[in-house]
Amino acid sequence: MSQRERLLTGVQGEDRDILARALDLADLVNRYHQPQYTDFHDPYHAGLIISSLSRLSSITCGVDGGYPGAERQRVVICPDYIEPEDAGGLGFFAVEGSFGNARPSHRDFLGSLLGLGLKRGKLGDILVNPGGAQVVVDAGIAGFIKNNLLKVSRWEVTVREITREELKLPERKFKEINSTVASMRLDAVAAVGYGVSRSKMVTEIAAEKVHLNWQPCRDSSRPVKEGDVISLKGRGRLEVSMVKGVSRGGRIFVTLHRLL
Repeated sequence: MSQRERLLTGVQGEDRDILARALDLADLVNRYHQPQYTDFHDPYHAGLIISSLSRLSSITCGVDGGYPGAERQRVVICPDYIEPEDAGGLGFFAVEGSFGNARPSHRDFLGSLLGLGLKRGKLGDILVNPGGAQVVVDAGIAGFIKNNLLKVSRWEVTVREITREELKLPERKFKEINSTVASMRLDAVAAVGYGVSRSKMVTEIAAEKVHLNWQPCRDSSRPVKEGDVISLKGRGRLEVSMVKGVSRGGRIFVTLHRLL
């Protein structure tokens, strides 16, 4: 069995397709000794690629979404003598206009970019601000966007390239929840975080409405740990910020951050 086949063993569906494409890029790195870049992925799929490709001795990998904590990240695959952070490959631009009080939403900006015929995988985070939005993209399409994005929804816009350092990082707003749980099972922690009964959360998990670390999860008993991210369809995201010990009654103290 080849190394490629071993790395793909047991990987199914979309995960397998994404990992197979990353392995193709790793082959190009070994052949041409130049950095290669995956599409933008969520942290789960970026982590899948990193953990798999780390078993290849001839390359090194890193992630880059334009800023620390980016939701959409590309994996940079390099020969082992090139540091991934030196590889570049991203473009940054600001989309600006006179929007008044009825400003375009994230969906408006994304829809207008996709309307140009661009693939979602070439687009990173879209950081909406009062004056418009800042967007992280594959460097290869930055010029095309600059020349062709003229409107967002009903608003006329101008596009200018910016540097990584000019990104205005979003302020993280969250509700802190301090509580106790009987166990660190997914259903128990998520029920506390979203303010529903445990039986209701079991139903939501069975209906495939819950993701754990960006991966669909139908196992209510899946253990959750500090640093994990839970999302419930239509209810937003929940971070397990801290696990703080056990009460005399045997319940576990947790601090959760419900992103707003």
